[in-house]
Amino acid sequence: MVKKRIYGAGLFILLFWGLALGSMVGDSPTMDEQNHLTRGYALLQTGDPRLSLEHPPLVNLLSALPLLLLSDLHLDTSSLAWQDGQWYAVAEAFLWQDNQDVIRMIFLARLPILFLTLGLGLVGYRLARQMWGKSAAAFAFIFLLFDPNILAHGRYSTTDLGGTFFLLLAVALLWRMWTRTHSSSLTPQPLFLAAIGLGCAFASKLSLLGFVPIFFIMAVLPLYGEPFSWRGAGRRVGQLTLAGVLSLLVIWAVFAFEWGSYRFRSPDLPWLTALNEHRGPLPTFAAGVEQMVLLGQDSGRPTFLLGETSLNGFAWYFPIAFLVKTPLVTLVGWLAAAFFLLRDGSSRGRALFLLIPPLLFFLLMTQSSLNIGYRHLLPMLPFVYLLIAGLGQNLRFAIYDLRLMVVGRQWLPGGVAVGLVLIALWLYPSYLGFFNLLSGGPANGHNILVDSNLDWGQDLYRLQKWMGQNGIESVKLAWFGTARPDYFGLAYDPLPGLPYYFHLWWAVPFDPINPPDGVYAISATMLWELPLQKDKHVFTWFRQQQPTARVGSSLFIYRVEAGKVVGP
Repeated sequence: MVKKRIYGAGLFILLFWGLALGSMVGDSPTMDEQNHLTRGYALLQTGDPRLSLEHPPLVNLLSALPLLLLSDLHLDTSSLAWQDGQWYAVAEAFLWQDNQDVIRMIFLARLPILFLTLGLGLVGYRLARQMWGKSAAAFAFIFLLFDPNILAHGRYSTTDLGGTFFLLLAVALLWRMWTRTHSSSLTPQPLFLAAIGLGCAFASKLSLLGFVPIFFIMAVLPLYGEPFSWRGAGRRVGQLTLAGVLSLLVIWAVFAFEWGSYRFRSPDLPWLTALNEHRGPLPTFAAGVEQMVLLGQDSGRPTFLLGETSLNGFAWYFPIAFLVKTPLVTLVGWLAAAFFLLRDGSSRGRALFLLIPPLLFFLLMTQSSLNIGYRHLLPMLPFVYLLIAGLGQNLRFAIYDLRLMVVGRQWLPGGVAVGLVLIALWLYPSYLGFFNLLSGGPANGHNILVDSNLDWGQDLYRLQKWMGQNGIESVKLAWFGTARPDYFGLAYDPLPGLPYYFHLWWAVPFDPINPPDGVYAISATMLWELPLQKDKHVFTWFRQQQPTARVGSSLFIYRVEAGKVVGP
């Protein structure tokens, strides 16, 4: 039996690794990857976290570790951009100007994220086994490796998947602490491990600080094998408070024990900016927390939803994103798990532990104006899948119970697992562009959401290959992303884009009403003219046409001849 489990786990790990690695090498550098790997590499080389303002550096550090194998890399710390902490300019120079080995740099930086994704499955397995048993643990492992959104972001050198991994690790350690310490004394080991888990989570992604009040709510609730008492609630709150204080030491260590002048910028909070006259620990982390709060209130970044663009975000952005980009089998399984497990008194406490945090986090996210992708909801998914896995507890005995077979609750996790694996096989290699059948599938996703939901600049490699296969020497290209087509030898005439050729939105190099003949490659985000608010006139003609072809999930091809779009 043990050997069968090992062989089964090995088979799923190999399948995951093949799908993730095989699709990863076909994706060109995405919009944010150059910034993340530069932050990590800069901190490793200099011990200075000045570039880690918006994103804590733990995941960036792990991602940059393999770059140390490249002894000839150069990071310019004498530039004005470095002196001013302008992370975007430093990253541009590091990846595309000072070093000419982009493909290998990106490949190496993505590998640690693959291991963190595998780690997510393993931590989910461990927690599910503690909560529900062996059969449920196996389901959780499969769910967390083959969800299309986890697969999509589990291959990029960004903080989204890494933050999700460290959050789940912190949750598992909190569960362990609260279920094992039912006495008034504080047990040192679980407390210290919880502090490390929390510190790693908060040193991975600033938005995870939103779980601080959520964890305090969970500490008060009687969900850990003992009846409610104020004494027990107070003990758990005390444990969480102490673990939180100790986690600051972990964060400080990740920031290389930075000590310097604070640099708050809030004009409406003079008491906060007054601290800028003082020096202390974690000035970059503190400034990043402030910036995260300000961005959440008024990001000023263009957001697209259902054909409309806004600088203030949409109240329904994340509800719609969750409904259209979460697999239908997952949505059905989650609702069924909540119904069955909450109804059963023996499982209600564990179910609430897995149901309340993602719902509160989701509510928190709907208050943010920073609406740039489903990836910000990734921390919800481990809770969702661990709850679904709970339906698989004691599955081996359900075969002999006709009533359970008729109800079917024990078989739902198997259906979800099969569905996710089939989706992963069907989507390969374009995982970023997943949309469920409720939305019309990947073919219709660009009419609902753009940006990192399907178009992050990841298909330039595939465009180059498509051009070679179809004998296309040059294209008219409008793309969204920081990757440079010139580096890959892609011949093109530039159209309005983001961030490159941004000025062409106001100096359009063709007649938008009657586009000249040629092959146009327009990414989904640019097709909807994201930088423009109301006067969207550049690609209106193309939005009314059926594309000749589609490259990956993000690039639409239009072969224009005599004022018409023709076939391949």
